[in-house]
Amino acid sequence: MENKGRTTEEILGDIDKVLDKIRPYLNSEGGDIEMLKFEDGIVYVKMMGACVDCGALDSTLTDGVEALLMEYVPEVIGVKNVVDEL
Repeated sequence: MENKGRTTEEILGDIDKVLDKIRPYLNSEGGDIEMLKFEDGIVYVKMMGACVDCGALDSTLTDGVEALLMEYVPEVIGVKNVVDEL
């Protein structure tokens, strides 16, 4: 995958910046988000707190997190929520 000459560190930094802009909204609802890894254009995240059982989780991930990441970080092609298996 071509990253337009940007380093992985630059891409990860931009992903962090976008997540930092989303985080206050999630925190206000009792939730949070953590980036686990970025691989092959996919940002793997873990939703935490109230986000785990939220009925709007899929919409938040697709319409919020994924849309913003894809808009501001051209190397991102999708977001996947990683759920720990108990």
